Parts: sequence; C-alpha cells; structure tokens
Amino acid sequence: MTPSTYTVTGHWIGGETVTGSADTLPVVNPATGQVVAETPAGTAADVDRAVAAARAAFPAWSATTPQHRADVLRRLGAGLAARTEEIAQAITAEMGSPIGMSRTAQVAFPAAVVESIAGLADDFAWTEEIGNSLIVRESIGVVGAITPWNFPLQQIVSKLAPALLAGNTMVFKPSENAPLTARILAETAAEAGVPAGVFNVVYGTGATVGEAISAHPDIDMISFTGSTRAGQRIAAVAAASVKRVALELGGKGANIILDDADLPTAVERGLMMAFSNGGQVCGAWPRMLVPASRQDEAVALAVAAAKQYTVGDPADEATRIGPMASETHRQKVVGYVERGIADGARLVFGGPQRPEGLPVGAYVQPTIFADVDPASAIAQEEIFGPVLTIIPYADEEEAVAIANGTMYGLTSGVFGEPEHALAVARRLRVGQVDVNAGHWNPLAPFGGYKHSGNGREFGQLGLAEFLETKSIQR
Repeated sequence: MTPSTYTVTGHWIGGETVTGSADTLPVVNPATGQVVAETPAGTAADVDRAVAAARAAFPAWSATTPQHRADVLRRLGAGLAARTEEIAQAITAEMGSPIGMSRTAQVAFPAAVVESIAGLADDFAWTEEIGNSLIVRESIGVVGAITPWNFPLQQIVSKLAPALLAGNTMVFKPSENAPLTARILAETAAEAGVPAGVFNVVYGTGATVGEAISAHPDIDMISFTGSTRAGQRIAAVAAASVKRVALELGGKGANIILDDADLPTAVERGLMMAFSNGGQVCGAWPRMLVPASRQDEAVALAVAAAKQYTVGDPADEATRIGPMASETHRQKVVGYVERGIADGARLVFGGPQRPEGLPVGAYVQPTIFADVDPASAIAQEEIFGPVLTIIPYADEEEAVAIANGTMYGLTSGVFGEPEHALAVARRLRVGQVDVNAGHWNPLAPFGGYKHSGNGREFGQLGLAEFLETKSIQR
C-alpha cells in the first residue's frame, strides 16, 4: 500500500471514530512540503470524552488475567507485523524516515517489543510474600501517553504494551507532525481484542491536548517521550493532581573510543549511531571522544564512512538519510551547523548548505566537526540531526569527565578491550551504555539520568512503571 494521501477522519474514542471540531491540523510530507493528511485539532472536551471512555473501560479490563492480556498483546504484535508495509509507507510519508529503516527499526522493533512485553506475564511477580505481608502489584488506572514524531509507532508501543499488560487503560496523543500510525495502531488493537475504551486516541497540539491530558484529574499517570523542555512543563502541570509522571527526554550520548579500541570499527559504529534516522534519535551518540593522538586518523575514517550515507528521497531504497521531519526542524539543525563554524570547530564534512540536487524538502547535509570544544553549544545541546562532533581527549579521566559533562544522561557507547571498556562504562552517568556495539535487548530497561528523564521502559522495570504496589499485612 503506497498511497500519496492519507485520510484521518476523527479521534478514536470508545472503540469508534469520533468527529472533532471543524479545525484541523495539516500533516506535511517533509520530502516534498506537500500536505498528505489532516487530523482534527483536538480540544479539552475531546480529552474529557476520551478519559471518560477509558475510566469506564478500566474495571473490566483490569479484572482480566495477565495471561489474557498477554494473549491480546501477542495478537496485536502479529497484526502490526502483518501491516508492515502500510505502516512503513505512512511513517516515511509523515516524517521522512528512509523506507528501509521504516520497515525495520520503525515497524519491526515495535512488533518485537510487544512480543517481549507479553512474555513477561507468566514470570512477573504480580504478588509476593515478605514476612507476614502480601505484596500486590495492581493496575494504576488511566494512563495518559504523549509521544514525539521521530519513532511514531515505537514510542507509543513502548508505553501501550506494558500499560495494557498491567491492566490499565489509555488516552494517547500522538505528535501532530506524525499522527498517521496512531489510527493504524488503534484499528489493529481493536482487531486483536482490545476492548472499546481501553485505548483511545486524541489528535491535537501539545499546548491544547497535551496540557489537558497532563492536568486531567481522572488520569492517574502520564508517560511522556520528547524534549526536556516539554517534559518539564508536563511534570509541572501534572503536579497539581499528584499523578505519577514517567519522562523519557533528550540525550547527548558520547561514544568513548579508548586507546585500545579497534578504531575503524568504533568509528564506523559510532557514525551509524550519530546518523541513524537522520540523527533524530534521543539515544544517538552525536559526540565521538577519541584520544588526541588519534584524532586525525578517526577523522579520516569518519569522513570516508560518511560518504556512504546517501541523502535523498526517503521512498528510494538506496537512501540512508531522508529529510528532517519538518522545515522548522531543518532550520534548527542548520542553525547549529552555522553555530559550530562560528564557534571555531573544524568543519571536515558537510556544512549548512542544502545537499546538492535537493532544492525542495527539509534536507540537510550530514556534517562532521573535529577539534570540538566540549563546552561549546554543538557539544552540549541536543541538535537532533546528522551532526557528529569529534572531541579529542588527553587521557581517560578527561574522557569520562567530558562524557559526563552535559545535563543529559540517556545513552553512551564505549569501545576498547572488553574489561577496560566495561570499567569505563560503569563510570558513566547514563541509563544505558553499549560496550563494543552490544546488541539491543528489548528486555533491558531503557531510560535516563539527570535531564534525560526518570522512569524506565522495556522489560520488568518498564512494566513496573505502570503498576501500583499494595502491602497487605496478615
């Protein structure tokens, strides 16, 4: 299925399409600048209706067994996999992810997450005995979920799967920039056996719908993924109703290449982790830390590898970097590249100009800077684009200090002799570290330190986020 125009006719509330206000929000294909769909501009009244549906559905859904809910999740995962091409085409159209990545990371990963969460049902400690106490873990209630545009399906599935397994119901606001997959997910969930009212979708802006969800007194928990600034606002608004808030926020990951690392492998892998999805990944590694004596060698390897990252039409199978998700975001990324040049970093690849042959669309050149001051804006602030900063360090102590020297603490990588790299990984103030390109594990918890947020997703800790704990003394 490869339509050029998509239709979103209304919110999904109580298991059916609900017409919103006459006002709409355009969905723009960033590769062409053309409007491909419109969604309702949701209101606080729409949120009220969705919350009422979720609240009404909660008693029956939470009373089902974890095993029943796991079976529903498995059908949901299979349903998403069966609609891979439809979902991939929608994601490519709405936010510019290259079609190859849309089929894999954007769809296959969420399907794997659903399966991994469903597999927790049998072994999770829903109850346990501690002395004369029975510890019971039970559903929180109604969860409000708000997600960004960079991984439209992955981000919501990472919340929906554990929330449903825990017996909760949900009101979901997708990003207004990438809302198309929300309807596909809602339809697939209904087909999988998710009862009406358990999963509801309200389209709209963060300023209106996001605020209404965050403040709503009948929502028991907020799970948010997005910028640190937006997360701070959500936490502040949610505080009035003392609801639980889980935040997965920004990042500025460091890839520390130690002096005993396989340099070509470390550089190639690090570049991939900086440029994947056009650098629009909170867990990216946009900072590459290398021994000062090997910086020139690392730069040569990075530049050679960067030449293989074809920029172009995201519908083309050969494209590795598509457009940024919007023209506004393109301008932000270009502004950072210009700032890096003005601040004295050495530009060794790319630059602020448009890629050759792409006069239309939100395209940027993949860019590499060397001799970057670790205190500079491009080394401290989240650019969220294909911009790699290579930072030389004098010794291991300085490398660790640089890696830990931002307000973020989400992900990092370390390359070197395995035990040496592991020792350095333990010193990093981040929630997840890959040693020598360790494989992604959907059962391992994911989340950040510092301004990268609080709470965890995936695995048993991710499931526990969506549960209350009761102690019964006997």
